[in-house]
Amino acid sequence: MRISIFFILAIMSCANSKTVISSSPLEGDFDKQGHRGCRGLMPENTVPAMLHALQLGVTTLEMDVVITKDKKVILSHEPFFNHEITTKSDGSFVTEKEERSLNIFQMTFEETKRFDIGLKPHPRFPQQQKMAVQKPLLADVIDSVKHYMMMARRPFPFFNIETKCLSVTDEMYHPKPAEFVELLMTVIKEKELEAYVIIQSFDFRTLQYLHQKYPEIKTAMLIEDDDKRSIEKQITALGFEPTIYSPHFSLVTEQLLAYCHQRNIKVIPWTVNKKEDIERLKKMGVDGIISDYPNLF
Repeated sequence: MRISIFFILAIMSCANSKTVISSSPLEGDFDKQGHRGCRGLMPENTVPAMLHALQLGVTTLEMDVVITKDKKVILSHEPFFNHEITTKSDGSFVTEKEERSLNIFQMTFEETKRFDIGLKPHPRFPQQQKMAVQKPLLADVIDSVKHYMMMARRPFPFFNIETKCLSVTDEMYHPKPAEFVELLMTVIKEKELEAYVIIQSFDFRTLQYLHQKYPEIKTAMLIEDDDKRSIEKQITALGFEPTIYSPHFSLVTEQLLAYCHQRNIKVIPWTVNKKEDIERLKKMGVDGIISDYPNLF
């Protein structure tokens, strides 16, 4: 019942509301980040997932964005409709064989509404609540969060937004980094969200362009668990020191934490879904954690 009430509140217009300045988790407080909202509990990268994560007390909403054919910025982890979560308009499920042909970069935003991403039972997240829901515009997510936080009279959260791009799929599944960043920044500036945004990516080109063009925007450097380079070489490849170093949680060591903290770089690992791992990493001194289960914080 609580979710349905918040969802109704979320779709009410609040586009002209002003953001209320709040204390920043990047200034000392532990940063509790809800991965794709709260993927373990609600359909990922949706308005209900973001609002439920806020109910659970997250300080940052982690999410992924892609670009549609008509240049809209929408939430999605893949630039196509993933077979694990997608139901077609006729009620059948998208298959793994066909998923990559359902290219969001070749669809208008209106065309993406034909696909549901909340009804199919998730094979890896059995606790996930099922509901009819589509991939939302980033602008609508921001408006929904603003309205919820005003109604709840709570400090405004951060938005940790990942650009989903790779050099090998430029202009196939997404625009090149410069256009991608400009489309994203257009939404961020229109919503007056510059002070509340972190842009993260595994694709360093996105972060490099952002650092050159928008140096005031916070950046997070994502690192895969199979990246065997030293942190020194990783940062050299990036070309500057990011606001946040965000590795797979298995890569966190005391030496890595010391290196980053000496340089005023926050360490926020992903994706930590066991209570014992969360507590262990907190004791080690990480600055925050990204989890599919923010109810574990």
